[in-house]
Amino acid sequence: MSLRTRLLAVSSAVLLLVTALTGGPAPAAPPGGYLVGVGIGDITGEAAEVGMLGYADPGQTTAGLASRQWARAFVVADAAGRHVAFVSTEIDFVSQAVQQEVLRRLAAEHGDVYGDANVVITATHTHSGPGGFSEYTLWNLTTFGFEAPVFEAIVSGIVRAIDAADASLAPGTVKIAEGTLRGANVNRSLPAFRADPPADQARFPDAVDTRMTVLRFEQGGTGVGMIDFFPTHGTSMTPSNHLISADNKGYAAHLIEDGVHGVDWAHRGAFVAAFAQTNAGDMSPNLRDGGALGPTDDEFENTRIIGQRQADKAQELYASATEELTGPIDFRGRYVDFSDVEVSGAYTPDGQPHHTCPGALGQNFTAGAEDGPGPPIVDEGDMRTNPLLLLAGIVVNPTPPDVRACQAPKQVFLGTGSQHPPWTPQVMPLQVLRIGQLAVTTAPGEFTIVAGQRVRDAVDAELSGVTTHQILAGYANTYAGYVATPEEYDLQHYEGAATHFGRYTGPAYEQELAKLAAALRDGRTTPSTVRPPALPQNRISARPGVVLDTPPLGKSFGSVLVQPGAAYGRGATVRVDFVTGHPNNNLRDEGTFVEIQRQAGGQWHTVVTDSEWQTTYRWEREYLSVSTAHITWTVPADTPAGTYRVVHHGDAKNLLGVITPFTGASRAFTVG
Repeated sequence: MSLRTRLLAVSSAVLLLVTALTGGPAPAAPPGGYLVGVGIGDITGEAAEVGMLGYADPGQTTAGLASRQWARAFVVADAAGRHVAFVSTEIDFVSQAVQQEVLRRLAAEHGDVYGDANVVITATHTHSGPGGFSEYTLWNLTTFGFEAPVFEAIVSGIVRAIDAADASLAPGTVKIAEGTLRGANVNRSLPAFRADPPADQARFPDAVDTRMTVLRFEQGGTGVGMIDFFPTHGTSMTPSNHLISADNKGYAAHLIEDGVHGVDWAHRGAFVAAFAQTNAGDMSPNLRDGGALGPTDDEFENTRIIGQRQADKAQELYASATEELTGPIDFRGRYVDFSDVEVSGAYTPDGQPHHTCPGALGQNFTAGAEDGPGPPIVDEGDMRTNPLLLLAGIVVNPTPPDVRACQAPKQVFLGTGSQHPPWTPQVMPLQVLRIGQLAVTTAPGEFTIVAGQRVRDAVDAELSGVTTHQILAGYANTYAGYVATPEEYDLQHYEGAATHFGRYTGPAYEQELAKLAAALRDGRTTPSTVRPPALPQNRISARPGVVLDTPPLGKSFGSVLVQPGAAYGRGATVRVDFVTGHPNNNLRDEGTFVEIQRQAGGQWHTVVTDSEWQTTYRWEREYLSVSTAHITWTVPADTPAGTYRVVHHGDAKNLLGVITPFTGASRAFTVG
């Protein structure tokens, strides 16, 4: 058991003891005030040989860690006992299976305090995490099926984060600040944006959404957390990357938690900073060539640059936040079957009623986006029928003629909503939540900036006089592709081709979310007539998993293959290679594969783990069942002079399937 794990176990035991001795109930919110709490949980999935989710490339599989993935939770409760939980997860998207299992476990522990109307689970949309945590076929194609360990890591980490936030509830405040950030996103789909009416375009000079909103959470006047909302894709790391990475938003969170508030690995959760998405559908962090290339030619440096820019502006807004959210907490949620929503003419460009369609992906979807191009089969915006894709779609995923007609002008490639069971979700979770004068609108798509603005306008129209601020939190509670405006849809660029429910997908979201906002305003209930289906039959994996680990001849697990040098200056990179086992034997969530230790008083003390961005852990299969851990540590500029060593923790499986932990340590070296 690592030092990190032991500390967490002791802390949990102390918390349980204190709860038992004091009776355990959370304090009551002061009249007109709030209780606030924050929490964090490790959600890092399998670090080797599992397909990564985001770029749809089966060849992009995990091979180590650049950073761990975290779920960050924030709970606010009012004097009436109404709770809202907002969770930001460092994954590509939230699957419906994850959302439903989290809600099930919360209900078992907390009763009816947390449910599908007041728990928001969002994703930062990193493209560098392991996949396989959905029950829908399309999302598991690149992982060759369902990955139970990844699913469990995500679900249990989210629940731990919410539990920690709930347990830490104390009288406090939530403050809001708004500003703008330039230089952290570009529009990667300009032709589609230019198809929108001039009035829509005029709201976004330079075709980008520069708005940033920060919520500051305090307990007794002391800051304990922040949520930053800003739209930019999690694609600073490229399709060639094989290390798990939380990408630019994860790096921004690290800079605030560790850099500003001094939260090291041993005090994780003392301050929690989340960097969440809004309408990032056409917003790319790759600032060159229309979203194709990052600020530099180094993907790690690009991650740091875009993360640093978000962190700097967020900290500025956090420091200047003075407007306090006051007033009741309330929420409305509802599941809607988006395969056939009747959309009123009040929300359509021609003023006539229309309807949505069963989900489908267009041929131009295969072209990919500028920062994640697909194979050279078809170009974005090419409206001609591609015979190869038409035939492939008919063979593997046939689409009825009426669905093809409904989806026009999209040339359908995959009729994902027409299968039994469907290959992508059709029942969408929608929410509108109120925290005083702030409305939080949630939906499970990647909204382009104009599509997102239209949703905000529709909700604002219903909540005028009730709220004065609104956040649209995309990538929430499940995932159903992109949401382009009808005008953008007609061009069938990547975002339009990946808009699942047809030309009127965006107007349907506007309408249904406006209904929830009106119900919240008027105090009406919003019962759901449909529920997401459970698809346990799809929890099948084609991967064999770990079979056996063996060390090379004459070596043992934990043996050092490449020792560090004798001395390093600050800014240098230390590398040590170890004989290792397969990391999927033990994900070591809330633990670590790596420790950097400093010698003091004749004892070794851990100063860094793999939860810090200054280390990398690369796993490599040498041959058959023999593998190597390549560990690096880039020595920070403020590292104290002294004697250090690198420690590696791993686990090995023998022929009988027994998994045994091991630890190896490098020789000592100096920094100074």
